[in-house]
Amino acid sequence: MDLNEYQEKTKKTATFGENSGAEIMFYLGLGIADEAGEVAGKLKKFIRDCGVVCIEDLSDEQKRKIEKKGGKVYTGTMVLRGLGAAIRSKTGGYSHEQLIADTLRMFGQGTKVCVEIVAMASDAGLIPSQEVIAVAGTGRGADTAVLIQANSSNYFFDIKILEYLVKPRSL
Repeated sequence: MDLNEYQEKTKKTATFGENSGAEIMFYLGLGIADEAGEVAGKLKKFIRDCGVVCIEDLSDEQKRKIEKKGGKVYTGTMVLRGLGAAIRSKTGGYSHEQLIADTLRMFGQGTKVCVEIVAMASDAGLIPSQEVIAVAGTGRGADTAVLIQANSSNYFFDIKILEYLVKPRSL
């Protein structure tokens, strides 16, 4: 099933209430996130109207397409990995970063990644300290979207998840 067929089928059963077009698009897009190439193609069109920052290992082609549409692509040190991984490797013990990462994973890997990428984008000056939508997931694709109050890593505990837009059931 392609994205257009999926959208037609969901029109029969999906209810969106008072959600904005952006929220509806994220809802539909994340519903078939395993079709990453096609979803990415549809979502990149969103970039024209939204300030989109991607923090991901992308091919040069994907990066060019996002940037051509006005989006920004950032790759940098993971806030909850860099120094903490070095400490754990050297001492065999836990670091503060690892403890925070493991706590966030209690709510799902996507939750941890959403918080982390918001801090990274804020650290890089790509997003202001305001409400933003973060989308993340696992190696299998995006499965979590949150409305989140952004802030930089030096104000990490001021980052607040305000609302889950979509989150998979944790097993």
